[in-house]
Amino acid sequence: MRVYVPLTLSGLAEAHKNGELGPGPLAAFAVTPALREWYVSDDIEELEYAALNRAAQASLRQLAGHPQTPRRRVVVAVDVPDGAAVPDPDRGLDPSGLGEVRLPGPVSLSKAAAVHVDATDAEADVAAAAAALGAADQGDDDAQFTVDGAEDHDLMWFGVQEIPQLIA
Repeated sequence: MRVYVPLTLSGLAEAHKNGELGPGPLAAFAVTPALREWYVSDDIEELEYAALNRAAQASLRQLAGHPQTPRRRVVVAVDVPDGAAVPDPDRGLDPSGLGEVRLPGPVSLSKAAAVHVDATDAEADVAAAAAALGAADQGDDDAQFTVDGAEDHDLMWFGVQEIPQLIA
């Protein structure tokens, strides 16, 4: 099963140093029944892209809480055994939790299939979105427009072997 773990560049550096994502429980995103129902598609690539975008939103939330971290969203795609990631039963069909799963413990970075990171030209929009997130959560339409601006940037794909260059 492919899961998408939201991080920051600092979090990626820590994972690289430790050789694992963790400690657990670890929040991630995957193609869950609730995400399938919400997205209304049978195309697995589209569903995985939706899960990746949900993880990118979670990465933005992490950035908002850590202003000293470089303003680039990071998502690590990890392959775990089926059943290792379980949806949070308390979240149900809560729109903010669609696709969210929990991994009970740390995951070896050797299980990572790829790393998705914003390009440097997205930093200004991601910084503005992280700064506006609180106001957007309170219903400010202008702030939500700013947050949505970060989503206009697709995350770039990197091989796991490229992590040292990403965190340098």
